[in-house]
Amino acid sequence: MVNLEWYRTFKAVYQTGSLTAASKTLFISQPNVSQHLSLLEAHVGKALFERKPKIVPTDYGKLFYTEVVEPLEKLEKVEANFNAACFKKQLPIIRLGAVQEYFQAVLSENITAIEPNLILSFGRTKELLGRLHKGTLDFVVATKLTDYKHLVFEPIRQEIFIIAGSKTIDTTEFDNYVSEENWESGEAWLLSQPWFAYTTDLAIIRRFWQKNFYKRPAIKPYCVIPDMNLILKSLKHCSALTIAADYLLNDDLKVIWRGRIPIENVLYLAYDKTKVTSDQVKLMKQFCQ
Repeated sequence: MVNLEWYRTFKAVYQTGSLTAASKTLFISQPNVSQHLSLLEAHVGKALFERKPKIVPTDYGKLFYTEVVEPLEKLEKVEANFNAACFKKQLPIIRLGAVQEYFQAVLSENITAIEPNLILSFGRTKELLGRLHKGTLDFVVATKLTDYKHLVFEPIRQEIFIIAGSKTIDTTEFDNYVSEENWESGEAWLLSQPWFAYTTDLAIIRRFWQKNFYKRPAIKPYCVIPDMNLILKSLKHCSALTIAADYLLNDDLKVIWRGRIPIENVLYLAYDKTKVTSDQVKLMKQFCQ
């Protein structure tokens, strides 16, 4: 098998025109340069240089150089880039957990602005906080608090839940009920509409109903989809309603009702204060807001 160093020695001698200069370029002794050339010439079966007062390539040596110089330089470039990456200060790895909808609506827009290597995990807040407590995540964008030891929860955003639907829905009747403060008829109109829900227990819808109508909603959802972005995308093509956080809505949908009493929720940046630095906390607060 040919030693790659023989090719590198050949290239250095060819380009410098001197065994001595080549040895300085390669940081090896001149006898080693001579040995490499002899071994390479024995392998290819041709003389690559004429040993005159000044070493000069043979015709075969010139042809051989044109064949090997480009792949050699490419290989040297790969080696140089790899060494630069190895010696470069390593960027920290930060493991962040969040609900997928929040990442898509808010965090994805700033993803290229964050310097560390980010590893994302999606899931429900309860599951993500459990992983944070176990140390398999560094930060979590949380929709609720827990009493896990050492976990800190810093507010980063306030979300407001609203009833949303397609722009094609005629809400004139409902709007009149609201303006007249005829809440019984307004509720009846809402209940007569098909609904998309995020969970089978209607957690978000139930909270909205209890705040605004002081009772549980008598709703059997038309469809349950555990992804709010998919729910909102589906609403564009039908007349169903849902309740979603305000920052998730786009221009394809309209706000049907914000409620008599705003339904608000605080989002937190959760982390274990014993395992992250203040600089990491500052960075993630800027990124997650």
